[in-house]
Amino acid sequence: MIQFWELDQLDKTTLAKIMRRAETDITSLLPDIQEIINQVRQRGDAAVVEYARRFEAADFESKMLRATPEDFAAARKEISDDVYDAIRQAHDNVKTFHEQQMPEQMWFTEVQPGIMAGEKITSVASAGLYVPRGKGAFPSVMIMLATPAKVAGVQRIIVATPPRPDGKADAASLVAAEVCGVDEVYAVGGPQAMAAMAYGTETIPQVSKITGPGSSYVTAAKRLLYGTLDVGLPAGPSESIILTDESVDPRLAALDLLVEAEHGMESAAILVTHSREVAQKVLEVLPGYIAELPEWRQKFVSNVLSNYGGILLTNNLEESVAFVNDYAPEHLEILTADPFITLNKIKNAGEILLGPLTPIPTANYCLGLNAILPTGGFARSFSSVSVWDFLKRTGVGYLSREGYMRLQGITATLADYEGFPAHSMAIRKRNEILGL
Repeated sequence: MIQFWELDQLDKTTLAKIMRRAETDITSLLPDIQEIINQVRQRGDAAVVEYARRFEAADFESKMLRATPEDFAAARKEISDDVYDAIRQAHDNVKTFHEQQMPEQMWFTEVQPGIMAGEKITSVASAGLYVPRGKGAFPSVMIMLATPAKVAGVQRIIVATPPRPDGKADAASLVAAEVCGVDEVYAVGGPQAMAAMAYGTETIPQVSKITGPGSSYVTAAKRLLYGTLDVGLPAGPSESIILTDESVDPRLAALDLLVEAEHGMESAAILVTHSREVAQKVLEVLPGYIAELPEWRQKFVSNVLSNYGGILLTNNLEESVAFVNDYAPEHLEILTADPFITLNKIKNAGEILLGPLTPIPTANYCLGLNAILPTGGFARSFSSVSVWDFLKRTGVGYLSREGYMRLQGITATLADYEGFPAHSMAIRKRNEILGL
């Protein structure tokens, strides 16, 4: 059953569920995930292998943890030339976009005569990228994570990705890693992958930062590991809003509503419109489109549209925009008469795609934008993955004699006021020592 809501008639409980998406599920998982993290921290590879056998590949062994050169070679033979070419072209577009994000390696500004302040930009030393697998393969996620990490200049990049039932990493993901210039791939998934990269095991190295999307289990693990290392942006189950007015072709709106809904049971996909006619027509055509999907994807879509997703009818476009800004979706597609005007009103979204020729799938794969985006409402304060996820800013300052003389009195006054005598002594005695 596809949910249909009218915003001004929603009760507080239903509205709260819509807004929270799968966050409620994540909270309930925390105790079990903490136990997995503890086991991996204490037992290393043995625990990782045990969980792999339990959840992913029954015959998994520790020697299968890291993908070998032979695995990479076999992976290239396993995928078609069309898929290989698509991976390369998508990588080229994503790389071009992220190269434009790179800042100057160092900059200074003269705050006042003799007072220089600036920043030095350096990459993080190591990064662990998480590429989910689920029931499918996601070489696009590999591209979206590995490309900005490489462009940023990260010295050591490792990838964790769940093994197939045969214990091997997904072939297309291995090929995508190679195209991106990454050769350190580990066949490990779920919370155990997060813990392994956070603490290190006999085989899997400890890294400075982990990032990447995942299930509620992965999201819960990252939440628990926050403070142990940088866990990156909150990228959990997929979600989207399709924002329309009366000008949209309802068939396009219906098609695009299914895009994020087919990712998994925990996803969220909502059509937001003030046009009752559009809403009704979307309801009419959706069952036919759903019926064309494979049965297992039909189950995902049906669950999403009867749980965290559906169709929301508002009173006008302004009300629709207000809902979007409150919801802060991962993906926002604007299908209005003039999407650029609507764009100016949007404050919170992981990405914003404009018009009927810029659908979510193209952005997910090859538009160039990064498709690893904040979920669960975190687009209010987080941004998409970029080179900045792998860069650090370090402040750099320099004072000439003139600059120092301008600031020494201010420094000592404020130090005295805040009760830091060593601060003010470092200024006053410096003046004596240097004869200033």
